[in-house]
Amino acid sequence: MPLSVTAATLRPSISALSLSSAHSSFLHLPKPALPTISSSADAHALTFPCTTIRAMKSLQGRVVRDVNDKTVSVEVTRLVPHPKYKRRVRKKKKYQAHDPDNVFKVGDLVQLEKCRPISKTKTFLAVPVPVKTKAAKPKEEDSAAEGGGLDIPLESAALQ
Repeated sequence: MPLSVTAATLRPSISALSLSSAHSSFLHLPKPALPTISSSADAHALTFPCTTIRAMKSLQGRVVRDVNDKTVSVEVTRLVPHPKYKRRVRKKKKYQAHDPDNVFKVGDLVQLEKCRPISKTKTFLAVPVPVKTKAAKPKEEDSAAEGGGLDIPLESAALQ
């Protein structure tokens, strides 16, 4: 018994396609909210309900402009090898980042996290970089005064 296949059985009708796409759960996903500061006293405690994209590394840069409302311009500097001479050259690029509560000022060091597009040019969130604390080395004032820290007595100290 041969099977007969017609074009009508292979293609669904246009009305069936429009009904199935109208009820797609993919089209009606809620947009995640933008980050907010948890308390006004603690400006560095940002909560991020927006999902960040982990495939891309986060960038670090300095804020060079903070005139616009809820937007900062961040300059990211990276080192790339020169194509001909292979010497590492600094390349700078400016990105627009979202600053929801206008926390950052010019000169602040920030980290840029990739998120959903907020506007035509803004696809990053500005996050404060934690300040690194260096362990203080104990200073030996006696050895530094005599011999410059090499434990060698100075001639002037020997003459006295």
